[in-house]
Amino acid sequence: MTLMPDQTLPEIDADYLRDELAALLDIPSPTGLTDGAVAHVCGALQAMGLEVALTRLGAIRARLPGAQAEGARACVGHLDTLGAQVKALKPNGRLALVPVGHWSARFAEGARVTVMAETTRIRGTILPPLASGHTFGDEVDRAPIGWDHVELRIDARAETAADLEALGIAIGDHVAIDPQTEFMDSGYIVSRHLDDKAGVAAMLAALKSLVASGLTPPVDCWWFFTIAEEVGHGAAGVVLPDIASLVAVDNGTTAPGQNSRETGVTIAMADQTGPFDYHLTRKLVQLCRADGIDHQKDIFRHYRSDSASALEAGADVRTALVTFGVDASHGYERIHMDALTSVARLLALYALSPVEIAQDALPLHDPRTGA
Repeated sequence: MTLMPDQTLPEIDADYLRDELAALLDIPSPTGLTDGAVAHVCGALQAMGLEVALTRLGAIRARLPGAQAEGARACVGHLDTLGAQVKALKPNGRLALVPVGHWSARFAEGARVTVMAETTRIRGTILPPLASGHTFGDEVDRAPIGWDHVELRIDARAETAADLEALGIAIGDHVAIDPQTEFMDSGYIVSRHLDDKAGVAAMLAALKSLVASGLTPPVDCWWFFTIAEEVGHGAAGVVLPDIASLVAVDNGTTAPGQNSRETGVTIAMADQTGPFDYHLTRKLVQLCRADGIDHQKDIFRHYRSDSASALEAGADVRTALVTFGVDASHGYERIHMDALTSVARLLALYALSPVEIAQDALPLHDPRTGA
């Protein structure tokens, strides 16, 4: 599963990866409003000379041609992020919110945001109703946590629901949460929405290395960028019939009781939907060992990724999940560049590795025709 002596895979361009991540984090893309991020990634893929197409819903398919189409592989990451929507225009001129994706209002309190109204963009802050210690004293600390206990104060004159309507704000408007990104000299990156824009940046860096190598993978390798993973149906409509295996790229959770780390690659053995494919997962582990990529295994009990939505939609593919360790996932997240470059290298090596399961190179069997 290693490259031949006359084959060279260029090192992962860490500067390119970092620049792509910074650009993606700067583009708001809460689930349901991802056009800007999709356009950016399409541009990056086309700059590499890749074939790019959009699904009807707006997810991206890009093909890196291989020696044959049958038994194709795919890697998938998601462009959508957590966010919120306007639930109601409150009589006090504030906005009630509902979350987009699963995240705690604990991490929403104090967030700077943009209301993405139909004809305007308005800045604001998510606050608890009891936001002033000078007014409410210790009651501030005793206030409950939850989406029913926060409201959005916009940075415009609005004292009534009618004022909000006059500003062009309506129920259902998307609310994009500021990432508050910091890149540290130590290699750490702190930001919201590293899930999964860091994974997308790693995928783009892997593709850049593959294209620069000039090497032809043994089979077509597809690169999917989905737009609704945070609400559970990201890869449901992107997998093509010729694809035999699908590797999802997403965040791993570094926390007590978990084996994930913020360095190297964390390979998931199972998530809440069950074990990943034994053969595909073992292949990824062996690629790490052969190339000296720092890695570890983990199991995620309260977690699912694009691979789950593909399987639930009926895709007949082997699935695996490779992750970069994230501290405080779905909160104020932190990762390290080492994990991202490690993930990118593993993906590139996987794309070039031989097909070892003969059945995966065969066309799909159709029981109706016997073909």
